[in-house]
Amino acid sequence: MLDYLPANAPFFFVTIAFCAYLCGCFNGAVIVSKYILRDDIRTHGSGNAGLTNFYRTFGGFLTLVVILCDVLKAVVAIWIAADIVNTPAEAVILAKYWAGLWCLLGHMFPCMFHFKGGKGILSGGTIAIMLDWRIALVVWGGFIVLVLLTRYVSLGSCWAGASFPFATWFVYQDTVLLALSILIGGLILYMHRANIHRLLTGTENKFSLHHKEA
Repeated sequence: MLDYLPANAPFFFVTIAFCAYLCGCFNGAVIVSKYILRDDIRTHGSGNAGLTNFYRTFGGFLTLVVILCDVLKAVVAIWIAADIVNTPAEAVILAKYWAGLWCLLGHMFPCMFHFKGGKGILSGGTIAIMLDWRIALVVWGGFIVLVLLTRYVSLGSCWAGASFPFATWFVYQDTVLLALSILIGGLILYMHRANIHRLLTGTENKFSLHHKEA
C-alpha cells in the first residue's frame, strides 16, 4: 500500500509533522489580539481563537491580518511537505495530507498558547485548496451555500469537516488518505461539538456583518 515511499520516509514525515505543527501554532487571532490589541481574544465571546470570534469581538482591518496569518501558515505547511517529499506523486499527496493534519493540530492546540487555539476552518479550507480543486469545491461550495442560506457559520463548518473524507475518497480512492481525511474532518467536527449542540437546541448565534463591540 505504501511501497512507493522512500526508505527514509519515517524521518521525512517526522520532520513534516514538526514543521507543520509549528506553522499551525502561528495563530493569527491570538497573536493579533494579544500582542497588537493587548486584549486576548480567548477572553471574549465564545473563547475561541478563531476568525469568527475575532470578527464578532473586534472587527476592523485587523480581521484581514488574522485571515492572512491563518491562510499563509497552511500554505507554508503544505509547501514544506511537498518540498521535502517531492517524488513520486503518490508520496507527495500523502505528505500534504500529513502536513495538513499536523498544521490543524497546531492551530487547534498551540503549545505556545497553552494548547488553546481555534477550530481550524480557515486553515482547513486553505489545506483543501492546496490538496485538490475538486475537494475544495465540495468543501467550500457546501460551506458557502449553507452559510448564505442559514447564516450559521458553524453549520457550514460542520459540512466542511463531514464532507472532507467523502471528497477525498471520490478523488483518490486511497485508504491511507481516507484515514487521514477522517482524522482531519473528525478534528473539525470535534472542535465544533458545542456548536453542534447549540444548533440542535436552536441556541446557536447567526453570523452578522456587524461585529459586537468588545
